[in-house]
Amino acid sequence: MSGDNQRKQFSVRFEGSSSLSPECADLRRDHSPKRMRVARFLIFTTFAWGFVAFFTGCKKDNLPDQYEVNTVELYPGIGAKDKLKTQEQYVSILYTNLFQQALSGNRLVEISDCLESIGDKELGREVLISNFMNDASVVLPSDSSMQAHPDAFMRATYERFFVRNPSEAELTWFRNFIQAHPQLTPELVYFGFAISNEYLFY
Repeated sequence: MSGDNQRKQFSVRFEGSSSLSPECADLRRDHSPKRMRVARFLIFTTFAWGFVAFFTGCKKDNLPDQYEVNTVELYPGIGAKDKLKTQEQYVSILYTNLFQQALSGNRLVEISDCLESIGDKELGREVLISNFMNDASVVLPSDSSMQAHPDAFMRATYERFFVRNPSEAELTWFRNFIQAHPQLTPELVYFGFAISNEYLFY
């Protein structure tokens, strides 16, 4: 069966835009209200803890100098991110984060053009992430792995999406949240990180 036959054929109109191509219309796959609510909650909490981590990290500790022999890879904190990603960078990095492989140039142009036609950019990103999540090729940890090892899962998630380590406050909050909500899935966590404000910057 050809790709055209597999693709859902339906026309979508946005305010101020003409009828969209099948490739662009394909971005309109269903994304449930429950996913939106959980993702928005995660967005708020990641932003709030990032805010706390930024300002607490600026305080100077009155401790004696300590010298370690361990080599630790450092990731930029939230305060170091002051450059807004272009739309092409956002799409390309998002695809790489979710599928662990590069997005083709042609597909990047198609998706970027589609997002440009949507007036509400946040809505466009939500639809794009939901569309990617519906793809069977997306690389996700198992639910059981996340529940069994919440700290390892969150460290890997922060490195994967935010290119930094979580603060102890962030790590503790997410550990408690995951343990208290067994219905939470890696997909919902990834969705929240991908739509967050911090993810828009580098």
